[in-house]
Amino acid sequence: MAASPDLTREDVPLSIAYLCYRGKPHVGGQGVYTRHLTKALVDLGHSVEVLGGPPYPILDDRVPLVQLPSLEIYNDHFPMRMPGIWELKSFGDWVEVTSFSFGNFPEPLAFSVRAFQHLQKRVNDFDLVQDNQCLGYGLLGMERLGLPVLGTIHHPITVDRRLEMEHAETAWQRIAKARWYAFTKMQTRVASRLSRVVTVSQNSFEDIHRDHKVAKERMHVVPVGVDQDLFRPLDSVARVPGRLITTASADVTMKGLRYLLEAVAKLRTERHIELVVIGKLKEGGPSARTIDELGLRDAVTFVTGVPEERIIELYSEAEVAVVPSLYEGFSLPAIEAMSCGVPLVATTGGALPEVVGTDGDTALLVPPGDSDALAAKIREALDNPELRARVGANGRQRVIDRWTWRHTAVGTVEHYRGLLAETAHIQARRPGGASSAPRFQTRSVV
Repeated sequence: MAASPDLTREDVPLSIAYLCYRGKPHVGGQGVYTRHLTKALVDLGHSVEVLGGPPYPILDDRVPLVQLPSLEIYNDHFPMRMPGIWELKSFGDWVEVTSFSFGNFPEPLAFSVRAFQHLQKRVNDFDLVQDNQCLGYGLLGMERLGLPVLGTIHHPITVDRRLEMEHAETAWQRIAKARWYAFTKMQTRVASRLSRVVTVSQNSFEDIHRDHKVAKERMHVVPVGVDQDLFRPLDSVARVPGRLITTASADVTMKGLRYLLEAVAKLRTERHIELVVIGKLKEGGPSARTIDELGLRDAVTFVTGVPEERIIELYSEAEVAVVPSLYEGFSLPAIEAMSCGVPLVATTGGALPEVVGTDGDTALLVPPGDSDALAAKIREALDNPELRARVGANGRQRVIDRWTWRHTAVGTVEHYRGLLAETAHIQARRPGGASSAPRFQTRSVV
């Protein structure tokens, strides 16, 4: 058998265990990021296996998926259900139901436990682990097994917690939100102990350092990408006058959908306007209540469960795309809309100015949480076809120049090898030297 290859060399393929605790296929950043990054990694010649929890991501045919079933307490059909005792068949199940019983969001911790137990039996199958935003205690167990762990943090969920607490309407809601987001304390403890963390923007870099206490020298920025050949202008599809499009994968304060709905209500008094939301409406939730309060049931359509091809058609049908978020760590929907050549109105929340540009030629910006400003900027775009054409074309060019999934994969692999080099260096300094290092997968190099 050949000697163990030097995994820090650029010509040596790597075997990666990729963790995705929640990978909704068409909406939400985790599933989209997982699908495209793992595909791009395989295109570069690496081997990737995804360990995923429900809802499971849709992957390239060359990327195997290991399903790690949960109790699916937050399923779409019966959310917040209490599992029966007969359903608890593993330690991960007990962790999940116990955490839920205390009012916490249990999925990150429970998934990390299940992934740890799976990888215990397969330590020598992988060179390293990449975690996508889970940050559960199980990651620390993986490191003790001898598996280097690269953490990916799109943005710290502490930001979501802060915004939800600020917008809570009652003291009871604030208490409930505090319990729900208790898992962020775990994420801070885990993130601060990981050897290397990648994030998607400079804005998230600073927020992670502040909220998760991760040392800056252990963090690195690798922006996400977009498939520019898939997300492209469709000349055969006609724009629908007065149509707006946005993405709201979750009914949470951070996405700012309420402010867009208020802007639509203002504009509706003076013109025909309609809004397509890529996402699912939660009846009884904040967005549904706002729609009813504003009388917008006939002006707002929610679209979910459709293939990407239909989403691209929806972008091409819209005159303006809107990202009304109070905060974004990056915003895949923003660059997907720009890649389709749709003029974008976005807020300055979080990393959005960094992503979409600030000169007014690639996107039109407004302050977050200001429905009047949002309405005014949308009105300006709808009234000016030349402005829409210029911003749409320049926005697509910005995406072409800056973001592809291949660039994301190449940057990520650079940090895989950096992590492996650091791990080897640390092991070599331990008593016994390299002989005491964990045994990574050995493969013959042709």
